[in-house]
Amino acid sequence: MTDDRAYVKSGRNTIIHKEKKFDLVIVNGDGHPKIRVTAFGLQPFKESLPRNRREAKERYLEVVQIGSQDVFGEEKQLLFLQALDGREYKVDYSKVGTKLFVRVHQESYM
Repeated sequence: MTDDRAYVKSGRNTIIHKEKKFDLVIVNGDGHPKIRVTAFGLQPFKESLPRNRREAKERYLEVVQIGSQDVFGEEKQLLFLQALDGREYKVDYSKVGTKLFVRVHQESYM
């Protein structure tokens, strides 16, 4: 992983958003909903994915493919996302469509 990324991976299933200028788009395989990590928390990502990294940068996005070799190398059932709003969110892909899919795990991790 290079230093020009807008995120850092930590442990086996945690992504830390580190740059306010770019939002992260979390992609955990084709069958799961995409999540946008902003400076103000998490929200569903309903737009089309950027075709390449240049287009993503123009839209102030960084796409994080969870299953790619430079991230975790496999899709995750459980993912923790530390957002710039000071909260750590727990994303449980086994609970898609319920209120337990995304919830605050820690109110303040800093």
